[in-house]
Amino acid sequence: MTVLPAMIAAALAWLGLAILVGNAPRLPLDRPNARSLHAGAVPRVGGLAIWVGWFAGTLLLPGPKAYLAPLLALIAISLLDDHRSVHPGLRLAVQVSAAAAWIWLAAPAVNPVIAVLVVVWMANLYNFMDGSDGLAGAMSVIGFGAYAVAGWLAASPTADLFLALAAAVAPFLIYNLPPARVFLGDAGSVPLGFLAAVFGLTGWLEGGWPAWFPVLVFLPFIADASVTLAARLLRGARVWEAHRDHSYQRLVQSGWGHGRTLTLYAALMLGAAGSAVATLFWAPDAGVVAVAVWAAVLALVFAVIEYHWRRRGIRFEESKG
Repeated sequence: MTVLPAMIAAALAWLGLAILVGNAPRLPLDRPNARSLHAGAVPRVGGLAIWVGWFAGTLLLPGPKAYLAPLLALIAISLLDDHRSVHPGLRLAVQVSAAAAWIWLAAPAVNPVIAVLVVVWMANLYNFMDGSDGLAGAMSVIGFGAYAVAGWLAASPTADLFLALAAAVAPFLIYNLPPARVFLGDAGSVPLGFLAAVFGLTGWLEGGWPAWFPVLVFLPFIADASVTLAARLLRGARVWEAHRDHSYQRLVQSGWGHGRTLTLYAALMLGAAGSAVATLFWAPDAGVVAVAVWAAVLALVFAVIEYHWRRRGIRFEESKG
């Protein structure tokens, strides 16, 4: 594994962020509303700097890049959504098309319907979880960093690709730490979720890691978003509407603030991803058990948050638009 692509990605992403933040008044702003967790207007296209850095660092790396054209389509529609609202149906259509295009270009030996559902859900849940300072940045650095370590252990050339992506996100994470100076925007969060799924599936299908590995690496995000969606569906809520029902959102609203919430979730991310790498290296046959253990840990954390949320008497004031 070579660090040069990662160094290029980090340097150019940092430069891009400095330029973006320096021109904040000219950028699309994420303004506070009844369902957001911030108090002031914040620029929301920080994800663009990530892609500038990552593309510069990795486009010349050898190997097929079946993800590239679908990724660019996702960045384009998401950037448009950051500038002006795009109809949810159009966004979903582009996301499904991007996932289907990747399957057609990469020709993975997997059920295409299931693969499309996995990729589209991961892209969206990443966007759902990008609602508190530092959260999506931390998950990206830790998650793609874990992919890089696993790729290195498997002597795969893709390790350089993953390490460069983690490095490109690192400057953003610094700018996004509480109080955030810039947000990812849809142009950052949706494509990152897309790549988490695409690279996770590719690594499994190519024998780089078992199927449980990418699930465990990103389990804190997968679990929070999936449990929240399931609960909202059971309550008859309009799941396509913005809300503040996620466990991390309730922590922020309960007085933990962005800093303490990030500390807890970063610890969960490091624990899950670290366990994934350690299990892959020392006891790969125990991977399903590791996923089950961490699922139980997260279920306990979410239950405690829900218990204290109900004690405060807030319940589901924003669950039904």
